[in-house]
Amino acid sequence: MSLSGRIIDVSVPISPALPVWPGDPPVRLEATSRVVLGDSSNVSRLEVGTHAGTHVDPPYHFLADGGTVDHLSLEALVGPCWVCDLTGLDRNVTAADLETAGIPDTTRRLLLKTRNSGLWSAYPTEFVEEFLALEPDAARWVVERGIAVVGIDYLSIEPFNGSGDTHHILLGAGVIPIEGLNLTGVAAGPYTLVCLPLLVSGGDGAPCRTVLVDESSAQR
Repeated sequence: MSLSGRIIDVSVPISPALPVWPGDPPVRLEATSRVVLGDSSNVSRLEVGTHAGTHVDPPYHFLADGGTVDHLSLEALVGPCWVCDLTGLDRNVTAADLETAGIPDTTRRLLLKTRNSGLWSAYPTEFVEEFLALEPDAARWVVERGIAVVGIDYLSIEPFNGSGDTHHILLGAGVIPIEGLNLTGVAAGPYTLVCLPLLVSGGDGAPCRTVLVDESSAQR
């Protein structure tokens, strides 16, 4: 695959200020050596949960016998995608919302831009329970459309008080959720997605650096 065009980083920075899901381990970054203190190099210790910041969920996150993150298909996580603008919604995403959003029938990687993206600048250190996510019927719509990857711009594809149904529907069908995206400034339309999760052996999730390539910019 040849990539050309403007690269847009849609990951959130990992730092101790990063909000995490309530009960998840906080991010810790600790200096272990510093040149200014006479050490030969700068080295730090990073402690981070498997679902911190921009990350992917493998089936094992919710399914006891599901595949782990090191068995996810990179082919699924790299390729053409569609960014759908749902910023006009003030509630969770339903199947009806997706059906009328103009998502092309050929879409296999779908990123949902909601008002959540604004939370990354408005509440950079606090977890917000009132984020928007997918209702179970929207998850079923994703599965029925043959979509392999679905992304959302906060820390869960499922509402804060969800029953787990959204995750079970998606992960049970092999759909890979990307959570914790920041789609601020990203217009709706086609892009190339590049999402590379850390290769965590037996992992129930993994942070990932995720970018979009705007191929149209190379044609201007």
